[in-house]
Amino acid sequence: MGIAYCALASGSSGNCHLIINKENKLLVDAGLSGKRIQNRLQEIGFDPKDLTGIFVTHEHNDHICGVGILSRRFNLPIYANGKTWEAMETKLGNIKSENIKIFDTEKPLFLGDLKVIPYEISHDAAEPVGYTFQEKDIKISITTDLGYVNEGILDKIKDSHLVVLESNHDIDMLKAGSYPYYLKRRILSDSGHLSNEAAGNAIVELVKNNVKNVILAHLSKENNFPELAMMTVKNILEINKISIGEDIIIDLAHRDKVSSIYAF
Repeated sequence: MGIAYCALASGSSGNCHLIINKENKLLVDAGLSGKRIQNRLQEIGFDPKDLTGIFVTHEHNDHICGVGILSRRFNLPIYANGKTWEAMETKLGNIKSENIKIFDTEKPLFLGDLKVIPYEISHDAAEPVGYTFQEKDIKISITTDLGYVNEGILDKIKDSHLVVLESNHDIDMLKAGSYPYYLKRRILSDSGHLSNEAAGNAIVELVKNNVKNVILAHLSKENNFPELAMMTVKNILEINKISIGEDIIIDLAHRDKVSSIYAF
């Protein structure tokens, strides 16, 4: 079967990704209400009762607000590192002890044939991570909510069949926008969010490292819009003699609707 991916929601109002292989039906984050996540799963013909677990990237509410209810409703294990558990446990409600799965960042987990590697990223959370999911030679990576992309991250996500990459804001829109100064400073910092320009520069490096598909994710509602994110990335790629559609395929994840389903 390989691995399939679908973005159920992506943005500051809620984040949730679906990863499927033969043995596993996993959510990465559950930042919408349990009901909304169930509805979006059903939109793509997926029965929420078939879920087998939830992986959490970090404890911010737009990534965890549905985690507790889904775990209780479908008896799902929740995977997170120790510091993230400490930061989010009071927000989740009562979780069965057997569904508390604490891992060490950078240490692989094995769920049958699926290898999961949580890797360190820079964000203003307790111990935020991105994830790679790999079955044999098929690999999908999720890298959002980070202030910058460094060599360590590029090394983790290289050779991915699909990379879900943050393209949060346009720098000029953010600077000229209505956000208070402290919030602008946070977003622009090394522990904030990735700009369209930074995403474009990261994709240049990913193309050099055998990545063929990228989904731009976590776009800001106030400081970005899909056409601008795509245009900025395309311009950077063209400057570097990289052709969208030939050297790399770029798509978008949305806050208010599910994405296409990608299967490898």
